[in-house]
Amino acid sequence: MSGGATVRVGVIGLGIGARVVAPVFEETEGCAVVELVSPRDDDAVSALCARDDVDLISVHSPPFLHLDHVRRAIDGGHAVLCDKPFGVDAAEAQAMCDLARAAEILNFVNYEFRFHPVRNRLRALVLDGAVGTVEQVEWSAFAGIWRDASRHFGWVFDASLGGGWVRSYASHAIDFFGWTFGEIVEASGGLRTTITERPDGEGRMRACTAEDGFTASMRTESGAWITIDTTATAAVDRPARVTVVGSHGVLEMLSDNVHEVGGRILLHTEHGTSEEFRIEPWEEHHYTEMLPWATLIRDAVRAGTASPGMATFADGLACARVMDQITGRR
Repeated sequence: MSGGATVRVGVIGLGIGARVVAPVFEETEGCAVVELVSPRDDDAVSALCARDDVDLISVHSPPFLHLDHVRRAIDGGHAVLCDKPFGVDAAEAQAMCDLARAAEILNFVNYEFRFHPVRNRLRALVLDGAVGTVEQVEWSAFAGIWRDASRHFGWVFDASLGGGWVRSYASHAIDFFGWTFGEIVEASGGLRTTITERPDGEGRMRACTAEDGFTASMRTESGAWITIDTTATAAVDRPARVTVVGSHGVLEMLSDNVHEVGGRILLHTEHGTSEEFRIEPWEEHHYTEMLPWATLIRDAVRAGTASPGMATFADGLACARVMDQITGRR
């Protein structure tokens, strides 16, 4: 494409695809959303992927539909952005990687939280050597988003469909860890399901086969240990907290709220000094992170190549492998 050409985007998904992704692409200069379709309208998905006036297909269907929708987008010759979790497991993630590689198609995974203002500042401090060599990282987040037992059963409560708190929430954190602290080479986890059944849309009780809380342990290639402790069924929401222990100091990331909209970072050094970095709250959850990501995707599609640091299918596969280890699907 020419440098100033409009990138034409087709969006599959009426959840975050309609609420966030489509509006962000519409707001991004040089992008236009040509069609938004339901992931469960098979004919509409097929028609969209077959269009010749589309440059990028943005897939925001449930994970159990990712492989099918990504395959159709690639068959149509389009660049593809796929949401997380990237398929239901590492086997599907690998299949999507293989399809994109064989077709030589530009591919991305929607790890937009790489552009989260507070997390991004934490990463910059780590890479600048603010605490020296990273030795240990702890991430905790206790939310009540799934605490209501009357919430309808859906794919997020079904492990076979790619559900669970590991994939729906922690996939962003795991990607951030790998991006910031290096490749994760070992992982394990303990899962729990606090609410074991939920009503479906017709009121029938369905067994929940996916976890709604977990504790995980991971080791990076450089030898740093990372733990995640989190639940979606807490009685009281507690914002995310990250502690990075290094050879020369400690970083603490303290979010303002459970949605991580705003926060501060404290840097404590071995010399007894402390410094605070404050990031003021912003209005839209997800929206703020998606804006710079959409701009990078636009530029990559125009140029025909991704810039360094962009999350691709390879990153989605790396995250899927770690999640399989945590959930015992290895």
